[in-house]
Amino acid sequence: MQLSTSPALDSADTKARIKRLDKRLSRHVGKAISDFNMIEDGDKVMVCVSGGKDSYVMLDILMSLKKRAPIHFDIIAVNLDQKQPGFPEHVLPQYLASIGVEYKVVEEDTYSIVMDKIQPGKTTCSLCSRMRRGILYRTAKELGATKIALGHHRDDMIETMMLNMFFSGKLKSMPPKLGSDNGEHIIIRPLAYCPEADLATFAQLKQFPIIPCNLCGSQENLQRQAVKAMLNDWSERFPGRIESMFTAMQNVVPSHLADAKHFDFKGIKVGDVKDGGDMAFDQIDPSKTVKTPVKAQIIELS
Repeated sequence: MQLSTSPALDSADTKARIKRLDKRLSRHVGKAISDFNMIEDGDKVMVCVSGGKDSYVMLDILMSLKKRAPIHFDIIAVNLDQKQPGFPEHVLPQYLASIGVEYKVVEEDTYSIVMDKIQPGKTTCSLCSRMRRGILYRTAKELGATKIALGHHRDDMIETMMLNMFFSGKLKSMPPKLGSDNGEHIIIRPLAYCPEADLATFAQLKQFPIIPCNLCGSQENLQRQAVKAMLNDWSERFPGRIESMFTAMQNVVPSHLADAKHFDFKGIKVGDVKDGGDMAFDQIDPSKTVKTPVKAQIIELS
């Protein structure tokens, strides 16, 4: 297995680009923390680091914000070594030690179990994610962590919404914050407002030691890959569409959907006008196009 590397760039240019991206990503993360009360005073945040670009950036930004946040919280980085063949197990411990963060590597041979249980040609995501989730919950409890931070970003959330619509018949996504399956932990996604393209560029410029995932990343038949390709095509042909979709996830109108559990359709009487009445499509107002989220309120970034 070869680790990802990025070509050397002009030092001054690289520093300037890193500074701009760091400021933008920090703004997104700070706003997400504020909007959803993700991190509170006294929290111990278990930051899950997989070796992929997203979790590296999440850890980097959270460590930076920790230094200037108006509250105190601790960070411990946790990596789950799933014993994939050829996995360079020395890379993450060396990197985490080099940046001075408290860390723990949990070794569990989930790879062999997944390969034994899943038939050839079938995707491994469901079983693998369930096993990882259980191990991470157990580890958080052992460490006394009050929050578990996952590296899912804005594009992951949109892709999940589309996957659930297409294949599960549900209008749901990855929430920025939720209670864990066992009810004992709080899961947070600090990168909820961050576009994947910015994360990829930042990771490349910072030259994080990226470790490819041979377990799931090599599966070409994943439905998520197809949805990602579709959304990327939309984004190229119709700039702003992805941003509009994410904004829509924050502007839900239950009275204009069809879920009787979330809106009392039976109770509507003559004279009731809900959320604009029967206006099915909102006319586009050029003055209200999607903008980059405003600066965070919880963390001073200037």
